[in-house]
Amino acid sequence: MTRTTDPAATDAATTDAATTDATATDATATDVTAIDATTAERTVAEATPGDERLRRWRLVLGGESADGTGCSLAGTDVAIDGALTALYGNSGGRPAGDRSRGRSAGLGASAPSVARWLGDIRTYFPSSVVQVMQRDAIDRLGLSTLLLEPEMLEAVEADVHLVGTLLSLNKAMPETTKETARAVVRKVVDDLEKQLATRTRSTLTGALDRSAKINRPRHRDIDWDRTIRANLKNYLPEFNTVVPERLIGYGRASQSVKKDVVLCIDQSGSMAASVVYASVFGAVLASMRSIATRLVVFDTAVVDLTDQLDDPVDVLFGTQLGGGTDINRALAYCQSQITRPADTVVVLISDLYEGGIRDEMLKRVAAMKASGVQFVALLALSDEGTPAYDREHAAALSALGAPAFACTPDLFPDVMAAAIEKRPLPIPDMAAHQ
Repeated sequence: MTRTTDPAATDAATTDAATTDATATDATATDVTAIDATTAERTVAEATPGDERLRRWRLVLGGESADGTGCSLAGTDVAIDGALTALYGNSGGRPAGDRSRGRSAGLGASAPSVARWLGDIRTYFPSSVVQVMQRDAIDRLGLSTLLLEPEMLEAVEADVHLVGTLLSLNKAMPETTKETARAVVRKVVDDLEKQLATRTRSTLTGALDRSAKINRPRHRDIDWDRTIRANLKNYLPEFNTVVPERLIGYGRASQSVKKDVVLCIDQSGSMAASVVYASVFGAVLASMRSIATRLVVFDTAVVDLTDQLDDPVDVLFGTQLGGGTDINRALAYCQSQITRPADTVVVLISDLYEGGIRDEMLKRVAAMKASGVQFVALLALSDEGTPAYDREHAAALSALGAPAFACTPDLFPDVMAAAIEKRPLPIPDMAAHQ
């Protein structure tokens, strides 16, 4: 039986040998790329291209009687094979560690065996693949409970998905583990802030500056599009020109609050990565004096975490992943907090699976838009592909002029800048709901 690896792991690696096999299926071909991503030394120093291709296929297929490679492993490759077998082996047969035919996936029930496996994959695979394999181990082998042990948390490779898993276990986490878990979350959050903060601040500062219109601008600050539209009545056909009687330009936003931003975040279990990214962005926005930021999380209840925005780790541990969803109730609360609708941007981050009153939810969105609020609906705020979402609700929002689409973290500053300037949103072609 073929051992199957997660396609996400293979995206992080590169190989050309597997793709040369014309009879390989797409799923199996991508598996080979994960094997090629290992940092292990070649078992045979001067292997031919054909030998190397067989070696990769042998690692993918797992050495079962039907793998057809006729290739045996030695040295480091044996350890790599063992690490892969523990996670991606057959559902039946002998326990992991027995490298004879009939092997089965399994890391054992003890923390030490898992810790050894975590150390092995960090030795043989790059960080991006390690993160995917850890995620697969949690999903396929039910290792979530082991993350409640401090020694396990110290051994794992921290990423956004691990943070989401920890947050879902927060209520069950013993006190002895919470300090270690908080340190793991802190590391991920700090790394994300370093990646995202500078570009977010610069993009939104520019948008705030441009949104402050003045009528006596310096030449470099003239908004020519608005100026031409405002002076079309002064068009001189004989000269084919417009006389700009009134100039409209960009101002320079002062340090006073210019825009209000409300982040309304669905904290159901499927939105874990979005909650992490939204909390980091919320902290970045809150650090900008020209933006008053409010952060609200919801399931069937609504919690305002605005007073914790100075520390996104506090925000994350204030969430409770899982449970139902009542978007209508959450939007009702957000609507009650709006005092300057023309200067407010509401960002709903949700897969739109509504457990509350659908018609009321849509009426609230329509009312906010009619009052001048810029409403943005994000199906996800993460690096994942197109998420699962309620297409009927997405279509209804789109009909109201609020298209729902998935957004990656690197696109989020541009989406916010467009909302602040009241420009069309930069909706990704593949993710946009039509």
